[in-house]
Amino acid sequence: MQLQAYLDRIGYRGPVEPTLECLRQIHLRQVLSVPYENIDVQLGVPIGQDVGRAFEKVVGRRRGGWCYELNALLGWALSEIGFDVMRASAGVSRDQRGDTALGNHLILLVRLDQLYLVDQGLGDGIREPIPLEAGTHRQGSLAFRLAKMADGYWRFHSHSFGYPPSFDFRDELADEASLAAKCVALQEAPESGFVQNLVCQIMGLETVTCLTGRVLRIKSIEGASKKLVGSQDELADILDRIFGIRNVDFRLLWPKVVARHDFLFGDKPADQIEVVGM
Repeated sequence: MQLQAYLDRIGYRGPVEPTLECLRQIHLRQVLSVPYENIDVQLGVPIGQDVGRAFEKVVGRRRGGWCYELNALLGWALSEIGFDVMRASAGVSRDQRGDTALGNHLILLVRLDQLYLVDQGLGDGIREPIPLEAGTHRQGSLAFRLAKMADGYWRFHSHSFGYPPSFDFRDELADEASLAAKCVALQEAPESGFVQNLVCQIMGLETVTCLTGRVLRIKSIEGASKKLVGSQDELADILDRIFGIRNVDFRLLWPKVVARHDFLFGDKPADQIEVVGM
């Protein structure tokens, strides 16, 4: 793995040194250029915790990935630069699911003058690192919030139209066994949303473009536009043009996407479809 190849992939051209500005710019460049996507899960390609495989996929093949890949790769790059990086386990929607949610998300904590939360989220989260301080953290028109809970956990609240709406974490080293177990379960369990649904998301500064199955949405604080993907060729074009994803076996992917859409929505037009969650 080569740091320069990673920096080229995300389009970073600034100084490479462990400063807050470097951290801010690298975080921003990755979230704006690398999509969050679960195509490998949809196609039954196993995903592990090996950062080398994540590098080959994201940098070598210019794909995206999910948190276990994208935050792992970001953490590796920051460590190579000289940042003090800690992997931490998080629980998406722990407020509803309880502690069984812990480990379903990987985040990073970086120590400079203080701790900073670093996270590509599920393709729609903070655009830049935020200090680990209770209160509201604004990035343009988007407002994020951190709260310290009575049980010692931090709760992150996303912006008004963001998903997931919240996750909990402690500022301590990740339970790597729990992360590994959740990584497997989320790509194998029939009830997993990642097994059931194609998800591709990429952030803009104040927008997020989401492909959930056949439903393509562009969300902003003003609302969302929606359209249905009509064919295998259109899916290939959208993944290439919007998400930069190529060389996918659409002969296997498209029938799964269509079958899931028909099961959930039948022949409803786009304006009558409500996508829950992502």
